[in-house]
Amino acid sequence: MNIQKILHTADRFSMFAGKAAAWLIVSLMLVVCAEVFKRYALNAPTAWIYDVNNMMYGTLFMMCGAYTLSQDGHVRGDFFYGSMKPRTQAFLDLVLFVIFFLPGIGALTWAGWTYFHDSLAIHEQTFSAMALPVYPFKFVIPLAGVIVMIQGIEFVDDAARREAIANAKSIEESAHQRATGGGKSS
Repeated sequence: MNIQKILHTADRFSMFAGKAAAWLIVSLMLVVCAEVFKRYALNAPTAWIYDVNNMMYGTLFMMCGAYTLSQDGHVRGDFFYGSMKPRTQAFLDLVLFVIFFLPGIGALTWAGWTYFHDSLAIHEQTFSAMALPVYPFKFVIPLAGVIVMIQGIEFVDDAARREAIANAKSIEESAHQRATGGGKSS
């Protein structure tokens, strides 16, 4: 199995997980609308809706992390980063990946698994009038961690590496021309 195939499989899986989880928005909206209707029109609020809302939103938030990473959609502090040369940006990305991403997502996955396992062992439930199981929701924590870790670990083949370096050099040259006023007539 070649590396490109593994990368495409990881991307497709992240895309599927993110798009599937995105449908939770529709469910969440329907649950909230139903609760608002019941509360204000029928004067019959439900006690368990708050817990369901939190679990659905948390699942949505966690499961869309890998999709967002695959689309390069996470927020960066571009104040300094945007003014750096592409080579410096790549070096900073690598350093931050090794120092923060790998240990952070690894810790999230490990602690999430322990958190889920403890919850499952006691069959943890919510404290509302209609006790809902919590452990399925807690399983989403290590699951999302694994999916983000898979998406975050990328191998780049030689052709893609050369293309990325050529693009970075092109961007750097055009930025240098803009900074020095090259290519403009006075």
